[in-house]
Amino acid sequence: MFDTVVVATDGSDSVKRAVDIALDLADRFDAEVHALSVIDASEVDASPQQLRDELRTALETTADAALTTVEERADRDVTTAVREGRPAAEICDYAREVDADVVATGTRGRHGENRLLLGSVAERIVRTSPVPVLTVRQLAPAGEDDGDDGNATVA
Repeated sequence: MFDTVVVATDGSDSVKRAVDIALDLADRFDAEVHALSVIDASEVDASPQQLRDELRTALETTADAALTTVEERADRDVTTAVREGRPAAEICDYAREVDADVVATGTRGRHGENRLLLGSVAERIVRTSPVPVLTVRQLAPAGEDDGDDGNATVA
């Protein structure tokens, strides 16, 4: 059913559970795993000119660390990629390129969007992805109730 799983990661705490669930899915179906991290070009472009190179380097380092985390958690080979652009568009384009069967992502990323259900990037992925999207919410810390039942959702 699933031959290729794409895991979209920015290295944030909220994505860790999505990585674990995506890797579990890949294990169950003996699927190929691709981990993708996208440097948000608008974030770089919005920064002052004199800081852009430093910011890009910092974001590349963060992306590499996020991908390394996926590789370390996996018990199989992981194909990794870093892209720069609009995150949702890049993730959907990558899914098409590798003929993915599913894209897994967290619902809130580095910016910690506090939206009712999904962060803005996750919402755009769900709306525009050519394949099913597995969105995974981070569980609330013990004793804290965020109103979520902790379930993953496939859209």
